[in-house]
Amino acid sequence: MSMPGRNPCTLYDKIWNNHIVLSSPSIANNSPQIVYVDRHLVHEVSSPQAFSGLWAAKRSVRRPDCTLATADHNVPTTPRADGQLFEAEKYIHDKASRAQYMALEKNVRKSGIPYYGLKDIRQGIVHVIAAEQGFILPGTVCVCGDSHTSTLGAFGALAFGIGTSEVEHVLATQTLRLCKSKNMRITISGSLTPGVTSKDLILHIIGVIGTAGAVGFVIEYGGETVKDMNMEERMTMCNMSIEAGARAGLVEPDEVTFTYLYGRPMAPSSNENAEDGTAWDQAMAYWKTLKSDTGAIFDREVFICAEDIAPSVTWGTSPEDNVPITGQVPDPSLIENPQRRQAVEKSLSYMDLQPGTRMEDIVINKVFIGSCTNSRITDLRAAAHVLSLLGPTAKVASGVQAMIVPGSGVVKRQAEEEGLHVLFQHAGFDWREPGCSMCVGLNSDQLGNGERCASTSNRNFRDRQGTGGRTHLVSPGMAIAAAISGHLMDVRKLFHAEELIQPKNISDRTLPSTLFGNPEAHILPLIQDNLAQTPASVRQSRQFISVQGVSVPLQMENIDTDMLIPAPLVKGLTRTGLASALFNRFRFDPVSGQDTDFILNKIPFNRAKIMVCSGANFGCGSSREHAVWALKDFGIACVIAPSYGEIFFNNCLQNGVLPISLSQSTCQILVEYAYTGGFMDVDLVKEQILCVDTGVSFSFRTDPVNRQRLLMGTDDIDVTLEHVQDIVEYELQRKTKYRWLELGFKSGFRKTITNDLSW
Repeated sequence: MSMPGRNPCTLYDKIWNNHIVLSSPSIANNSPQIVYVDRHLVHEVSSPQAFSGLWAAKRSVRRPDCTLATADHNVPTTPRADGQLFEAEKYIHDKASRAQYMALEKNVRKSGIPYYGLKDIRQGIVHVIAAEQGFILPGTVCVCGDSHTSTLGAFGALAFGIGTSEVEHVLATQTLRLCKSKNMRITISGSLTPGVTSKDLILHIIGVIGTAGAVGFVIEYGGETVKDMNMEERMTMCNMSIEAGARAGLVEPDEVTFTYLYGRPMAPSSNENAEDGTAWDQAMAYWKTLKSDTGAIFDREVFICAEDIAPSVTWGTSPEDNVPITGQVPDPSLIENPQRRQAVEKSLSYMDLQPGTRMEDIVINKVFIGSCTNSRITDLRAAAHVLSLLGPTAKVASGVQAMIVPGSGVVKRQAEEEGLHVLFQHAGFDWREPGCSMCVGLNSDQLGNGERCASTSNRNFRDRQGTGGRTHLVSPGMAIAAAISGHLMDVRKLFHAEELIQPKNISDRTLPSTLFGNPEAHILPLIQDNLAQTPASVRQSRQFISVQGVSVPLQMENIDTDMLIPAPLVKGLTRTGLASALFNRFRFDPVSGQDTDFILNKIPFNRAKIMVCSGANFGCGSSREHAVWALKDFGIACVIAPSYGEIFFNNCLQNGVLPISLSQSTCQILVEYAYTGGFMDVDLVKEQILCVDTGVSFSFRTDPVNRQRLLMGTDDIDVTLEHVQDIVEYELQRKTKYRWLELGFKSGFRKTITNDLSW
């Protein structure tokens, strides 16, 4: 277990240093290191293939007691029958969704992983339940097969999304092999004005630095604005760190953090007479050290003035495409950068918006309040506060369908205890069961072709909420204003500014009686170390030595994983059969299903083996590994681009797909060559790209460790299991030094339902 060096450390540095399992002078700073994972969250969409790989290799889950599972992504949000009357097999009508749900239930039973299923009130969006149950704690490393795990960085934890192969890696070893990110600090000074929320703040930040502005960084948010936020506001801000390209976002833990965690089921116990002893006091002593030292060096600093921020709304197909609600749709003809101008033109064409249109003149068809960004109790209270100010005559506008989806059964119960659902339903809102819902559109909660939605979710990607659906990201208060007026609207216009300030007694606490219960699977004893080796057939599938063939050119920036493979097409249990899913919404007409003139449908590019893109930030967005599986299934073995989404880059390495980073100018040269249909040869041994028809070659560099992994066809589990004794030794130290990480979690599953509201 490494200790921080003598130099001043950032918060991220401290967490990183405390989780290095194997520290060696021979390990280069930019090479992967074995990092221990304290908390692992599992859901039904990204886990089936991970468990299948685990069982096929005759491995078991190393630390089921450090893992928590729930179903959230594609479960229905329609009313559920109570208790024994509920049958998931009948409730989930979609065959593929039902198969993923049943696979999760089978896998948690086999592995002994604690699980909140649809019969459990604690079921909900994975990043919501992790916080409200006290599963996430300051100073921990937490991962999940969902990119918005950065939400939990609000607790001073290093929390981030991973791909399915990495999910399997954590299940098998309780570690990951990671390269250390750089440090970025974003300092927000001043106070947010009435009507402006943390959702508006993070949209503003993304608009300032761009969707690739934090690629390669972990962001620490600070300043007086952040200190004044409650925990759930901080979670909203950290949630969208990935939309700026960051590995993670975090906030220094303070009294706000400690107050939120105190007494939660899986938090360390403060009961002196329990077997946990003084676990809470021990934890607090450590948590209070989790702050960046004076003089700590950040690789990049950004300064934001809170008073400059107005309620924000997106106009395009990326979170960076946002303006104040008082603004207008931009004019692409005024943009000098040709690639950015082309991207804006494509966004406006998809969104069916004209330059110069006032944002408040945009008519909407649907409103969605929910998602891991804005579905917590304070979000619902904020929405209800705006609605209550409008009075009992306020109704959802004619022609608008509006739904509110709580983040968990706990949140739903709390809102109903407070009567919020009555207020919403009286105004015409649909009150739903917990789940991801329309944020990702994996269940039936989707936009129709051409429908326009004011949404409190986190991504406005093309087709994200449904094929042809158009998403405008807003805060809960702005969503209420849009629902009532029928168009995007500045919520501040409805009231005097002071009326938008919620009463101080509205906090982020929840009723304790909803936090407890019996899990649907019990914690099993620690399972023996995994020493099985990867089968040769699997090893070969991860190998890359060279590839020669046609390359397909793309001239787009911010190609996100929803573009690479639409969310509804990830509902499978295997890693294959996804060739037709690649760029599906571009290759096939959504109405007729016929081929379009997209380049991948044209000869010779329909048999391409290499993809060359001149735009930056390839593979940004979701952590879904399905994007790489679709590329590989189509026949693409190598991707060349100026930069990548970090999770996508790692997913490529796990699957024998070589991601090459070159300058934008070099990528443009290769794109122009690719348009000729000429062959290209990519050789990892020589680290060279050869344009066969012209004889022109370009060199590239790959991290030595990653290069060796690809050439040998090994994966991270193979490499990590060579150091299983180091993992054992780390865990022994962890039990002594961070005792509460073991005891607090287990005690959460021993607690029973209580009516004690004193806390």
